[in-house]
Amino acid sequence: MKAAIQKLLQKYPELSSCVPDIEKAFDILKESFQKGGKVLLCGNGGSAADCDHIVGELMKGFLLKRPIDAAFKKKLEKVAPNDAAYIAEYLQGALPAISLVSHSAFLSAFSNDVSPDLVFAQQVFGYGKEGDVTIGLSTSGNSDNVIYALQVARAKGLKTIGLTGRSGGAMSEICDVTIKVPRDLTPDIQELHLPIYHTLCILLEEEFFGK
Repeated sequence: MKAAIQKLLQKYPELSSCVPDIEKAFDILKESFQKGGKVLLCGNGGSAADCDHIVGELMKGFLLKRPIDAAFKKKLEKVAPNDAAYIAEYLQGALPAISLVSHSAFLSAFSNDVSPDLVFAQQVFGYGKEGDVTIGLSTSGNSDNVIYALQVARAKGLKTIGLTGRSGGAMSEICDVTIKVPRDLTPDIQELHLPIYHTLCILLEEEFFGK
């Protein structure tokens, strides 16, 4: 952890105030993955794109190779003897994560038929299990649809992590950990969210696939 955090601070020294919360977020995510949990992510606009980006780093190799284990290879050989070698060569270890912003059919149906500001909350209610984690990204910390999702997450026993700007907004009162970057304008905040979640993904990959 020390090396990844030092590298982050070398590039972005203004994030030194965020380090304790980055470490807390890592601990929450590590514990969830260790116990078979998953991560649900939500945000709007650029933060929605960040949700997809985070899933891309968690669900496949990022900086390390993630070969599947021998036991699963044997199972593949039993069910797919002709294809097992190919599948096993290219499958990669994954840390399960779901971007709640990417299900276009559901999002349009629920927004039209029910309530647009509950599209993330409904998915947290449907997917979330106790021990999972919900990550909400909002530069203001006040996005209603993200707040509703985090409230449902807490009611279901999920841990909650927020990435916001300086003030933290309402999310700072809801999340177990709120990483508040010391910026005020939306594009500036989003520029600092990226290196933070990259660092978290690096730390998690090293924890689960670096040994």
